[in-house]
Order: sequence, then C-alpha cells, then structure tokens
Amino acid sequence: MTNVNAKPEKKAKNGKKIRVIVAKPGLDGHDRGAKVIARALRDAGMEVIYTGLRQTPEQIVKAALEEDADVIGLSILSGAHTTIVPQLMKLVKERRMEDVMVVVGGIIPDADVGALKALGVAEVFQPGASLDGIIRFIQSHLPHKA
Repeated sequence: MTNVNAKPEKKAKNGKKIRVIVAKPGLDGHDRGAKVIARALRDAGMEVIYTGLRQTPEQIVKAALEEDADVIGLSILSGAHTTIVPQLMKLVKERRMEDVMVVVGGIIPDADVGALKALGVAEVFQPGASLDGIIRFIQSHLPHKA
C-alpha cells in the first residue's frame, strides 16, 4: 500500500538522497534545536548524520568527507561562530569540497551574517526560521541538485 501523503524523496544529481551532516561545534552543550532540524530533514527524505556535541571544525569536515555529504549544517548558540565558521570554511576549501553546501543556524547577530556569507556560507538561519524554509532552501539551492 502506498502512502499518498508521503513527501517525495529529494535526490542529489548522482541519484542518491541528499546527505546532510548536522553538527554542534565548539563548547555549546545545548542540542535540542539541532536534533529537531535533523529530524525535520530526515522526514523530508534526506539522509542525516548528526555528529553530536562539541565537534571541532576538523571533525566536522572529516565526517562530511567520510559520509560523502552534500550539506554541512552547523548549529551554533554560543557566539563562537566568528571563530568556528572561518576555520571550517578554510578546511572545506583546503580539501576542495566546494560542492558541499554549508549552512549555519543559531544565535547569529544580523551584523555577522554578511561576513559568514562572504566566507562561503550559503545561508544563515536565525531564531524564528521555519523548518519548512530550511528544507526548501537546501532542496532548491543545493549546487548539484537533481
């Protein structure tokens, strides 16, 4: 029996499901939001790998490489985005992972959004961003989407 209410799976150009790494970098110990995002992306048909708390940029990039991720999603509530994101984006460039989209969510002041995007972050989701909006952004802006 087919579920007529099921959402169609979104697939990357290679015909596989969109693969997303969701990570909590730095010392921030609050991950409820990251888990909510991970579940929403999964329910939208994406493959989601949640790396857990207190990840370094090196660990996150390594996980993205090992998992052949299409997207890295960072959840940062601690204010460390001005240190962590530049480090992560440097590693992404060094490892020639330009085809991996990076998005950041959390407590990010308006004044910092432009600087993060200038580093190569595709989008910054601040408090109040909708789950549907995040899903639609990933599905529609993935550089090598179907």
